[in-house]
Parts: sequence; C-alpha cells; structure tokens
Amino acid sequence: MDYRQAGVDIQAGRTFVDKIRGYVGATKRPGVLGELGGFGGLFELPTGYRQPVLVSGTDGVGTKLKIAQTFDRHDTVGIDLVAMCVNDVLTSGAEPLFFLDYLATSKLEPDQLAEVVKGISEGCQIAGCALLGGETAEMPGFYSSGEYDLAGFCVGIVEKELLLDGSQVKIGDAAIGLASSGLHSNGFSLARRIISDLDLDWRKPIQSVSSSETSDRTLGEILLTPTTIYVKPILEALRSKLGIHGLAHITGGGLPENLPRCLGEGKSVEILAQSWQVPPIFDWLAQQGSVDRLEMFNTFNMGIGMAVVVAANQLEPALEYFHAKKIPASHIGWVIAGQNTVEGLV
Repeated sequence: MDYRQAGVDIQAGRTFVDKIRGYVGATKRPGVLGELGGFGGLFELPTGYRQPVLVSGTDGVGTKLKIAQTFDRHDTVGIDLVAMCVNDVLTSGAEPLFFLDYLATSKLEPDQLAEVVKGISEGCQIAGCALLGGETAEMPGFYSSGEYDLAGFCVGIVEKELLLDGSQVKIGDAAIGLASSGLHSNGFSLARRIISDLDLDWRKPIQSVSSSETSDRTLGEILLTPTTIYVKPILEALRSKLGIHGLAHITGGGLPENLPRCLGEGKSVEILAQSWQVPPIFDWLAQQGSVDRLEMFNTFNMGIGMAVVVAANQLEPALEYFHAKKIPASHIGWVIAGQNTVEGLV
C-alpha cells in the first residue's frame, strides 16, 4: 500500500507546480522576496509610509464553481477569486500587495487546476498584486470526482490618515454605481436552482439574455463572466484627490446589505429609481424564477459591482473620470440622514 493507492498522487502535485510556475512569476512586483516553493511567502513592506496600515481580506467563489465544473471551463473562476478579495480590500482605500490561494480537490488534475491558477495570475496582474504562494490539497473521498473548491487571501496597505472608515461620508454626498459585468460571484445558488428547475442546456444561447453584439453567447458563458476588478482605476482616483469618501463592494446581500457598510453611523442612501441599466440576465432570472424585486436586490448586485460615495461637488468630475476609464458609471443616489439603510429600491 502507498499514498498513490490511497488516492494522493505526489508526482501529480509536482507536475502541477511546474505548470503554474510561469503564471506565478508573471505577477511578481516590487516587494516580493524569494521564489515559489518556500514554506512561506515573503514580502517586504513598501517604503514612504508614515503610518502604514495593513488591510486583509479572504473569500471564495461559491457555487459558481459548480457551473465552471459542469461547463468544463476553469480559466475564469481564478479571476473571480482574486476579484472577491482585492475589491474588498480596496474599499478601505488600500492597495493590494499580495495574494495567496487555497485549492482543494478529490484528485489532482494538473491541467485542470493549472487553468484555475492561470486565471488567478490574470486577476493578480489586473489588480497589480503578487501571487505570493498558495496550497493545493488532494482529498480523496471528500470531494466528488472532478470537483474542486477555492479560497483566497489578500493583504493590502494604506496610509492611516487616508483610511476609508465611514467617517469621511457626509449627508448630501452622492453615490455613484460602477457597472458590474454580470452576477460576479454571488447569488449562484438561486441562479442554479432556477436554471435546474427549467432543465436548460448550459451550452445553448439564450437570446433574451444576450445583447445584440453577443447573441451567440451560451448561458454558461454568460454566467461565467468573471467579476470586474476595480483596483487600478479607483486607486488612481484616490490618489488624484477626486473626493472619494466611501467605497462599497456589492457582493452577497446586494445593495441593501453592502452599501450601508461604508456610510458610518446615522446615514442612509436614497436610491434614484431607474438611474442605471440593469443587465438583461437579472430580469431573465427574475422572470424565469418568479423572484420579486426586493428579493433580487437582496441576492444579486443588479448591475452595480462597486458603489463610490463622493462629495456632491465632485459628482460630475467623478462620473467623467470613470467614463474616461471606460467604466460605465451612474449617479444612483444621495446620502441622507438615517439608520444605515438603503431607501427607494422598490
């Protein structure tokens, strides 16, 4: 009896590390010390900070992985994994420095998981952070054949006096919504249930969901669209003194749960109805699943991936800035006195 007969292939693990070495190297940035293969990743803190604050975040991709595994496409969920962590860290005003991943599977398939790490590398490059290390666990009998799970961990840095903590937000500030690319990585348990009940083929185009330019996209491709990473344009906006007072990453719980998290005490947001275009996939899911509007907003991002709170006199410059960066942005509401709620959604 040996480890391989028990279900764990050490040689497959070595092959996998060789396959991903180039993807990890492509994310190297100033501060990285050492090479892939150590027991711990080493990163030297940047110079020039007076009171540096480290900001950490961890997350996964959720049941969106089920769609990737059903559709046998694994090159986008790694981007999702990075996005869910770096966008969270970003809301404090922090620049992501490095990222680590954890991959667990029943049987290590080097080609399959190398595609996942390829996506993680791409996400790190978009965000400007280093893929500093990770862990791969082969767990026979714990996962079904072909299944894997992902978790990510990110660390960023911000000057203490520039930390966004809700205290900067003022009544009268404007809320801007930056467009999402789709569902991002939330609400997939409901989406999968709706699609399962309809017994739809993931590989067939859904005309009523696709735009005229992408009418040949299949349902699986639409749902696997990776989460938008907002790091670089928002960091540039913060450095240019655009008047950003708060940031909210719109994830599980949608606008009602996430937007109030950046407001501080005694403030709410009054949403301007119909102020942005909701992507067709959300209307299609609501119709097919008979999901009411409030439940949709409590489950999905509904087309807003990141909310940006700015001073009222910076509303137009901020909109112009994001449009110049090719990021669809809309004025979605105003900060009002309240008890940390979102008003006017329904």
